[in-house]
Amino acid sequence: MRKLAYGLLVTVLVALVGCVTINVYFPEAAAQKAADQFIGTVLDSNAPPADSGKSAPAATPRKDNQPAAMLLDLLVPAAYAADTPNLRVQTATTEAIQARMQERFRSTLGPLFDSGAVGFTSDGLIAVRDAGKLPLDQRSQVNAAVGDENRDRNALYREVANANNHPEWEGQIRTTFAKGWIERAKAGWYYQDASGAWKRK
Repeated sequence: MRKLAYGLLVTVLVALVGCVTINVYFPEAAAQKAADQFIGTVLDSNAPPADSGKSAPAATPRKDNQPAAMLLDLLVPAAYAADTPNLRVQTATTEAIQARMQERFRSTLGPLFDSGAVGFTSDGLIAVRDAGKLPLDQRSQVNAAVGDENRDRNALYREVANANNHPEWEGQIRTTFAKGWIERAKAGWYYQDASGAWKRK
């Protein structure tokens, strides 16, 4: 009888282990919060260097005083059982990018957005929207600033994905930031909608 009970227990445990799948999904809420903080620091010319990229706090561990909880911890690693996923945004690379972007907005891009010459694109970058608003002798300098900004933006999205050991998240991170840049744009700034048409906020 005991052998039958042990056999049944082993069968149930094997079945449970076989049914447990660990889905590593993109933590959209944590990404949006981190993006909003990063973007806010860049766009606020008076902001101090940010803590914004710090990971969202992990869930408080539960007490393992019940057999069911102990069994679950054996079957599902604690890192995947946390209720609130972490998203790492703060690295030495992203801090350097953020500092360059903040300085660029303060010195060059802010006034260009204010004038309507430059706007946010739907893919998380920026573009010259109306070159006619720029004096001829400043156009090459503005194009260089836009190019530098877009290189930093592309590097930022790639770095955040790699810092979280999920390079496949780069597209989702880009989409999250693109949405955040547009949402945080000041009144009167231009942005592209999903179809690529320019709109004024």
